[in-house]
Amino acid sequence: MLDRFKVPEEDRVYVRESEVRAATEAIFLAIGLVEADAKRAADVLIQNDLRGVETHGVSNMLRSYVASYQSGDLEPKPKIVTERETSTTAVLDGGKGLGLHVAPTAMEMAIEKARVHGMGAVNVHNVGHMGGAGYHAMMAIEHDMIGVAMSTSGRAIVLPTWGAEPRLGTNPIAWAVPAGEMPSFVFDIGTSQIAANKMRLAKRVGARIAPGWIARPDGTPVMEEIDFPDEYYLLPFGGTRELGSHKGYGLGATVNILSSILTGIGPSLAPSSPGFHLMAYRIDAFIDVAKFKADMDEFLRGLVATRPAPGEARVVYAGLLEEEEHARRLETGIPYHTEVIEWFGTIGKELGLTFSFV
Repeated sequence: MLDRFKVPEEDRVYVRESEVRAATEAIFLAIGLVEADAKRAADVLIQNDLRGVETHGVSNMLRSYVASYQSGDLEPKPKIVTERETSTTAVLDGGKGLGLHVAPTAMEMAIEKARVHGMGAVNVHNVGHMGGAGYHAMMAIEHDMIGVAMSTSGRAIVLPTWGAEPRLGTNPIAWAVPAGEMPSFVFDIGTSQIAANKMRLAKRVGARIAPGWIARPDGTPVMEEIDFPDEYYLLPFGGTRELGSHKGYGLGATVNILSSILTGIGPSLAPSSPGFHLMAYRIDAFIDVAKFKADMDEFLRGLVATRPAPGEARVVYAGLLEEEEHARRLETGIPYHTEVIEWFGTIGKELGLTFSFV
């Protein structure tokens, strides 16, 4: 994550992983989730925080989930129904459950189909926010599989290239690929130039907005650094057509096709609730696993051995920095903004809970 999004040192409160995990599980249980779903939902958030993916961790997302449960937009005990199924595919009605625990259920189904048939794909609708897509894709790794996870977003905030009206959500997509000795390759991105949740982080920490991230309300790209604006739209990644925004726009549209239209939600450009598309590829259906992992190691070592450009310390690949951050934060604790710690105190009083780190 870029330094501008990190919590300033003077505002950091370091909390041990076990403490914030227990607190997050307790909040989910108090809201009405069953224990297994509370543990899974908490794990998604905490793993994102440990890997430095704070856009989809406790700071940004937990309070919005609590609000959605309290408003009735989410069902704490959803009934998940399989609406359509073949030997390699399925479509699930998520019963208005939170995607943090519904998506893993769907991914487990995709993994089991891949175990039997080589590949599996499962779509989900009538469901809440997925959380970090990378978490769900990474579930395939321990089964010697490649995982893919993508989701449409609940509201239109991203402009199409040359557009003055938002037509897409940030529509994240993730791929997770195992290696042998090297950390896994985990490519987890939103299809906008900057994730909507990073804008929330930027507002919390007072970061300035970089050129090419957003557009003014009339659709004009903002190509200078500015303070956080009152009104804006997000640009597809690439920013402008000259810098390749048509690629981000096309990927965002592809996520809509696979996660909404193929799921049965329909052609809405920004459906009111998201849709998921999850896939698993069994590696030994294509190639010997040992050879694949050895080749992945050689490929990834080649990337990190690349001579860095002037002024740069080293070359990395998707998933490497996150793995390093995971080990570091298990040792030092997770840095949360003081405002987040205050929120835990507030919600704790509301739900009749107490937390040791508040």
